[in-house]
Amino acid sequence: MVESLSRVDALRHYTIRPLPGGWPEPDVLRLDRREPLPYNALTPMSSGFRAVVDGTVTSPAGFLAGAVHAGIKTRGEAPLDLGILYSESPCVAAGVFTTNKVQAAPVLLSQERIARASARALVVNAGCANACTGEQGLADAREMAALAARKVGVVPGQVLVASTGVIGVPLPMDRIRGGIPRISLARDGGHRLTQAIMTTDTFPKEVALSVRVGGKRVTVGGVAKGAGMIYPNMATLLSFITTDAAIDPGFARFVLRRAVGDSFNMIAVDGDTSTNDMVLLLANGLAGNPPLRYGTTDGRLFEAALREVCSFLAKCIARDGEGATRLIEVEVARAATKEDARLAARAVVNSSLVKAAVHGADPNWGRIVAAVGRSGAEVDQSRIGLYLGDLCLLKAGSPVDFSHEEARRLLSGGEVRFTVQLNLGRRRAVAWGCDLSQEYVVINSAYAT
Repeated sequence: MVESLSRVDALRHYTIRPLPGGWPEPDVLRLDRREPLPYNALTPMSSGFRAVVDGTVTSPAGFLAGAVHAGIKTRGEAPLDLGILYSESPCVAAGVFTTNKVQAAPVLLSQERIARASARALVVNAGCANACTGEQGLADAREMAALAARKVGVVPGQVLVASTGVIGVPLPMDRIRGGIPRISLARDGGHRLTQAIMTTDTFPKEVALSVRVGGKRVTVGGVAKGAGMIYPNMATLLSFITTDAAIDPGFARFVLRRAVGDSFNMIAVDGDTSTNDMVLLLANGLAGNPPLRYGTTDGRLFEAALREVCSFLAKCIARDGEGATRLIEVEVARAATKEDARLAARAVVNSSLVKAAVHGADPNWGRIVAAVGRSGAEVDQSRIGLYLGDLCLLKAGSPVDFSHEEARRLLSGGEVRFTVQLNLGRRRAVAWGCDLSQEYVVINSAYAT
C-alpha cells in the first residue's frame, strides 16, 4: 500500500510511484495518499446488507466505467482527470443539485436532462469546474456530452455531465476532445473513475452493498469526491450512485432526496456551498426484481441500503476535510422536530470555534451549547444534556464534574462524538464535520495557483 502524504504536499507535488509490475501508462499512475476507508470503519454493518469486496460504482450489474489523464488538472495533481460511467441498459435517473444561485454549466445541463428521469451515461472531469463561463460553458458541456455519447453509442440527451475544479476557467476542450476517445470502459473501472474526480481529496471514496429485495439480490454502489467548500445544501461534492434494481421513477426521486437529506446534507467542512454539487442515482433494473415503489417492504429495504451508501460516503468526505485530523460526529437527540435536530447538529459541526477546540483537544464544551442556542432550533437551556462519547459534561442545563484528562483523551482520537440531548421531544439527527487546522488555510491560499 502507498504511504500517507500530507495534503499540503499532495496538493503541491504528488509523489508518483509505479504499481506492482513496473511503470504503466501515465494515465494509470497512482498518487501517495491516505488509505481508502473500508466499509464498516465508520458505519456498523446493518442487518440484511452485504458489503461487496472492493465495491464501487460499477459493482451493480451492467455498469462500466473508465478514466484517463487528459491534462485538465494543473501540474502536480493526481493524474486521472476525465472519466465516463456507462450502463449497458437504459436507466431510471434521479438527481439532487446545489441550491447555490450561481450554478455551473454541467449542473444546468444535467438538471435539464434529469427531468426526463432517464439516462445511460455520465461524463465527468476534474481540474476545471466550468462554472461562471457563460454561454460558452453551456456549449462546452453539451459538446462534452456529445463526445461521450459518440464514445458509448447513445444519443447525447442520454448523457449527464459533471465537473469539478477551479471556477471561472473555460474547459480545455482540445484536451477533452483528445481524452474521451482514449477512455477504456471496464467492469472494474469504477476505481479509476473515483480517482478521476479527486481534487484535494487524499483518498478515493467508494463503496457497494447488496441486499435482497423482491426475491433478487440487488446491489447499490457509489463513489464521491469532496474535501473542501463543504456545507450542503449540497456542497463541493460529486456523488454518483448506481444500482441494478428496478425502481419506479417517482420512488427513485423520493428516496434519493431523503437519503441525501440525512447524509450529504448533514456534513460541514468550512461552511461554503459550491456551484457544481450534484448527487446522481442511476438504476438499470438488470437485477430483475419487480419495480420498487413507495410504501412496500422491498422499497424500504432498498431505501435503507441507499441511505447506508450515502451515509458512508458523506462520512468519508467529512473525514477527508481539507487539513482535517479528526472526524466529528454530532447527534442531537430528543428534539421537538426533525428540523430542529438537523439545525442544531449542523450548527455544531459548522462552528469554527468547536472545530478549533477539537483540533486542540480543548474540552471547551460551552462552544457546543452556544452553537445549539443560535441554531434556530427550539431549545430550553434548563433541559439540555451534553455528552462527549459516554462522558457527561452537562445535565439538565447545569455543568457536572468530569475528568478533563479523560475529555482530552476522547478529543484526541480519530473520531470525536458529541451527543446533545434537548429533551423536548423524540426526534433526532446526526451531522458530521472535521476539526479546523492551520493546514486548511495553507491549502486554500494556494488552490488556484
